[in-house]
Amino acid sequence: MKTIGLTLRACAAVAILAAAPAPAQEAAQPAARAGGYGKLVALPDWSGVWQPDWSSLFGANGRIPQQPQLTPEAQARVDAFNKKQQEEGVDQSAQVNCLPPGVPGIMRQPYPVEFIYSPGRVTIFAETYSQARRIYTDGRPLPEDPDPFFNGNSVGHWEGDVLVVETNGLHPLTNMIPGLPHTATSTIIERIWLESPERLTIETTITDPASFTEPFTSRQAYIRHRDWQIREYVCEENNRLRSEGGGANIDLGLDDESDPFGPPPSPDGD
Repeated sequence: MKTIGLTLRACAAVAILAAAPAPAQEAAQPAARAGGYGKLVALPDWSGVWQPDWSSLFGANGRIPQQPQLTPEAQARVDAFNKKQQEEGVDQSAQVNCLPPGVPGIMRQPYPVEFIYSPGRVTIFAETYSQARRIYTDGRPLPEDPDPFFNGNSVGHWEGDVLVVETNGLHPLTNMIPGLPHTATSTIIERIWLESPERLTIETTITDPASFTEPFTSRQAYIRHRDWQIREYVCEENNRLRSEGGGANIDLGLDDESDPFGPPPSPDGD
């Protein structure tokens, strides 16, 4: 009887523990479907497709983009990169091998993006390489020992109508600026907001003590197109070198006028 009593008490304790709330686990549970999606209507309306507005940089009212303040080592690396480009042409090995540009480069391509809201997350879908950036807004912290990803690890929160995004774990095969790859100490903060109903601004601040003597901030504007759709982008379909060596010599297949689907069938089935 003593053994049975101990067993019953042990089972009761297990049952009580199972019924007790687990705060850490509860915080990780997804929001109820109705409540989670219902909250999205209160967020700023970023629907539609957004095209980069290059006129803000290079148009009649444009300005020369701000340049980062580099450490001596980083400056030497950028100088060597620029010298090689002048002598050999633009190195397009990453494009030929369909390596995505990563962050912040993915937000600076001449292709549109769109924003997709879901409970606990904002997804930026970029036409370039058909890339998806997942920004978690469920309160999780950035990883302390992140795996390096091309788009990094991103968490965000809303400050009124401004989405603030923090990113770390950026892959060393991607660049902060041309010729200067990310390092293990690279972090990025983006602030995204509507300047007007049809114009969105992304302010990007890159911090990297190994490369910059101070944080480097730049801005990119986008124009909304409510009737556009993101098109399919398959890098492997076209990108190939015309010849070995450097230089801008990628063949995108645009000179081939042949129909990839072949000629239409004849009426008699031949």
